[in-house]
Amino acid sequence: MSANIEEMERRRAASKMGGGEKRIEAQHAKGKLTARERLDVLLDEGSFEELDTYVEHDCVDFGMQENKVPGDGVVTGSGTIHGRLVFVFSQDFTVLGGSLSKRHAEKICKVMDMAMKVGAPLIGLNDSGGARIQEGVASLGGYAEVFQRNVLASGVIPQISVIMGPCAGGAVYSPAMTDFIFMVRDSSYMFVTGPEVVKTVTNEVVTQEELGGASTHTRLTGVADNAFDNDIEALMAVREFASYLPENNRDGVPQMPSHDPFDRLEDSLDTLVPANANQPYDMKELVTKVLDEGEFFEVAPDHGGNILTGFGRVEGRTVGVVANQPMVLAGCLDIDASRKAARFVRFCDAFEIPIVTFVDVPGFLPGTDQEHNGIIKHGAKLLFAYAEATVPKITVITRKAYGGAYDVMASKHLRGDLNYAWPTAEIAVMGAKGAVEIIFRHEKDDPDSIAERTREYEDRFANPFVAAQRGYVDEVIYPHSTRRRIALGLRKLRNKRLENPWKKHDNLPL
Repeated sequence: MSANIEEMERRRAASKMGGGEKRIEAQHAKGKLTARERLDVLLDEGSFEELDTYVEHDCVDFGMQENKVPGDGVVTGSGTIHGRLVFVFSQDFTVLGGSLSKRHAEKICKVMDMAMKVGAPLIGLNDSGGARIQEGVASLGGYAEVFQRNVLASGVIPQISVIMGPCAGGAVYSPAMTDFIFMVRDSSYMFVTGPEVVKTVTNEVVTQEELGGASTHTRLTGVADNAFDNDIEALMAVREFASYLPENNRDGVPQMPSHDPFDRLEDSLDTLVPANANQPYDMKELVTKVLDEGEFFEVAPDHGGNILTGFGRVEGRTVGVVANQPMVLAGCLDIDASRKAARFVRFCDAFEIPIVTFVDVPGFLPGTDQEHNGIIKHGAKLLFAYAEATVPKITVITRKAYGGAYDVMASKHLRGDLNYAWPTAEIAVMGAKGAVEIIFRHEKDDPDSIAERTREYEDRFANPFVAAQRGYVDEVIYPHSTRRRIALGLRKLRNKRLENPWKKHDNLPL
């Protein structure tokens, strides 16, 4: 028996060493943790239980039978984050560059299947050179098996991808189909074709960082949601982020202890909106003052900055927040903001997370660039997402709610449950100046008349009471009582039941 135990310990030790001391040192020299060190940071201490420790590839081509490492370049298993079960895989770049073989893929698929079976989130730590070339189509088949499970798991369990090194070629499509992507600055990148191929095909000279680094994907493309300075920061952020998410689509949102009174008043909100309707203010101040302890985990802060998305808590229970940001593009909806918010709303709806929306939107961003790049279809995505959502929806209009953008931002007409407005709200087809110039165009040469007409229009429509008279706004509330109203509203809506008509699936305007 002792010989068997010794053999087991030898194999375990070999697996834990990955590609060996030299490659581990090379990983550390790049400022990166190893696959196992990352799991130590991510998971609660002592909670990790590994699966498939001894798995090896079965490739015999190109001398690969002489190059086998137990675990085959990925560490898989389960553990807990703040005491809650998660399934994980962590690719090991020290073993054949973390390349994906058939067996490597099978290990990942096994934990994905387990996560689906028991209803627990899946977190993937990606650090791989891509498909293992020596295995040819078998490795490509492995990727497709992973992709298929990403699709089946979508909307059933939360899926989080953390890009902690290279992620190139077909490998990028697995993270792309997960719910959230986090990256590490200066050490992670994602692209379908690398700089060498780009240069060959298009004659463009570009670095890996410029082509697919964290800055590119969090600011320009919106592929990634958040970026962090190093592995430890990224993993600690994932720990915090996971605390907001349900285990699956049936369990409901997690509840944390909260000592923040639900009826806390915030008198400073009474003066948040400037007297000058064209002057911006920071919507994030409102968001943080309404949520428990002022804690707000913003998602995609560097992309589509004219809209805020993220998670917070009210009375200890998770809520999703969507809010126009007047500090950027006056809070207009554009292509980036519409796509960003639509995806976030659909995630919240899939996992029964109530949505709180703060509205200050003067309309959709005008211009040929927006129109020619499809603002109609992209704006429709946000409209579709809100209209489709059956979770509790509470909307607070703080200032402008103009035109079609008023409809889109969780209006009463899109089955908003509780729609509130501050006294500073202006709900109309458009701003006073534009409206008067259309209605009274025959008086455009008389500035005094136009000024008088503008004042009349403002007195008539630059307030929330016309909408309130029609029941499109449920109540005009004091700004300082916003948290209390939202908390009570969420209590009332906790047992909300609403189902859409049966369908195989919808046809989202992609």
